[in-house]
Amino acid sequence: ESLASDGTLVENVFYRKMGPNYIEQCFRWAHEADPTAFLIYNDNKVEGCGYDGSSCSDSHDVVTKTETTQRPRRKAKAPNQVKADGFYNLLKDLVNKGVPIHGAGMQAHFNAGGVKHQRPPTPSMVKRQIRRIGELGLKVNISEMDVRVSKLSTTEKHRKMFSDADRMVRDVAQTEIYQGVLTAALSEPAFHGIWLWGFTDRHTWVNNFYYDDAPLIFDENYKRKASYNGVEAALKTLCPGRKMPYKFLADDVDEKGNEWGHDWMMPEPEEEIEGGKKDTTKEGQPDWLQSY
Repeated sequence: ESLASDGTLVENVFYRKMGPNYIEQCFRWAHEADPTAFLIYNDNKVEGCGYDGSSCSDSHDVVTKTETTQRPRRKAKAPNQVKADGFYNLLKDLVNKGVPIHGAGMQAHFNAGGVKHQRPPTPSMVKRQIRRIGELGLKVNISEMDVRVSKLSTTEKHRKMFSDADRMVRDVAQTEIYQGVLTAALSEPAFHGIWLWGFTDRHTWVNNFYYDDAPLIFDENYKRKASYNGVEAALKTLCPGRKMPYKFLADDVDEKGNEWGHDWMMPEPEEEIEGGKKDTTKEGQPDWLQSY
């Protein structure tokens, strides 16, 4: 986790003592110690790439518009586009220098109820980020995935539709994020694997570092949750002869004008979040402690 939110290097102790090339040096030393080791650079909030970046799109990407809304079907920027670009540029620089690096890890600690920079990327954004990193000759892992849901809120519409609206909205959001992100990742040849940051809500780092939540695919009693079925559905796209029915692989908005996540996504605040603090990641404070 060497990148600040603006995509530049954090001025941490390694940067101060060894200089800006310390990552390159560490990879070279690791390779000297074990030439057979598969070396990965891992970071957070780097999982998505919007359509607007030239390195995120190719000649096959055609921006279409919905018939009902006449708005673009793809979003120009991911929630953390600047950091995602910094991640890609760091990897590209290491590859161009001949540094022994073999893969990239995107942590994927998502907050379904997040807004602004805390909003999760869409599946198509994840797909584009994996694709452009793969074009560098690197494998890509989703390395620490979990999906927080306790900050979601329900609407009057939800409460009329479901007797237990809070639980239903959380289940829908968590399932859609797990299924969508993994389905998008599995559609890219450079994707190398996924690790969940735990498997049961009984034991999760989130409760210690954030707040009480249920971010994993088994509940506190070790029973499968709805999100388990989402992961299963994504994995089934690997079955021989199975088509890819997931409609948000290429677009962020469907043909009816519905955005990915429209059933649960929190609206962006009209004003600055009260009590918002400045970005201090440049000084080494972790991204997950930021409230901006």
